[in-house]
Amino acid sequence: MKYYEFKFIFKPKNEIVSDILMSVLGDVGFESFVEEDDVLKAYIQQSLFNKEELQTSINQFPIEVDAIDYTYTEAEDKDWNEEWEKNFFKPIIIDDLCAIHSTFHTDIPKVKYDIIINPQMAFGTGHHETTSLILNELLQMDLQNKAVLDMGCGTSILAILASKRGAKPITAIDIDSWCVDNSKANCQLNQITDIDIKLGDASILKDEKPFNLVIANINRNILLQDMDKYVQVLQEKGKLLMSGFYTEDIAILQEKAESLGLHFVKTNHKNNWACLLVQK
Repeated sequence: MKYYEFKFIFKPKNEIVSDILMSVLGDVGFESFVEEDDVLKAYIQQSLFNKEELQTSINQFPIEVDAIDYTYTEAEDKDWNEEWEKNFFKPIIIDDLCAIHSTFHTDIPKVKYDIIINPQMAFGTGHHETTSLILNELLQMDLQNKAVLDMGCGTSILAILASKRGAKPITAIDIDSWCVDNSKANCQLNQITDIDIKLGDASILKDEKPFNLVIANINRNILLQDMDKYVQVLQEKGKLLMSGFYTEDIAILQEKAESLGLHFVKTNHKNNWACLLVQK
């Protein structure tokens, strides 16, 4: 498939603006990002690019910035995993309990839960805060023999950690076939065979058995749109753990959850990103 390579220049140039920009771009179809000193490179399938949609997203940027400008060209064919290795993906260590790294990383500390992933291009780089927020929650939960759904699974980091912590059965779903293939490869890397990985969106949940925990690390609009479907597959006393949104979105998501009969448990945040835990 053919891609466009975009180069975004924005002011102020800082990590928060960069992360939010990556999330905003991910919502309009961008799939992969490489951060350099003065620009953010972003990649999108040519067939998915909509210039008006991109400009609207920039005009509605959720925090105040001085400027966001871009140029784009047709991307050359290259090994995108190698681009990740050289430019972005760094090991993640959480509370000396969990390490997430790739096969090319060395000197990884000994931890209780060691997770190996090799991300492909379909895995966006804008959700590190949200991923770490969810990972922290999973490390605190009792997951032994709990049925878990990882909705919008990406690389299946979250499903893999849940499996290592004793959850079963586990289902992981993503709308992107690249993510499904990558998830299967990552499960093999971690010698995990008990995660049922499926291609689809929330419409396929009608055929699923109830879960003790539903994880949805997506974005605000999809969460609001599909939350009722998540609730339908939650067991009584089951929990819904959501992330992929900003702290200012907590209120509207909590209001939606409560309208569906869920009650508030807790929130957490990192930089401007947030997670919300509710219970049926």
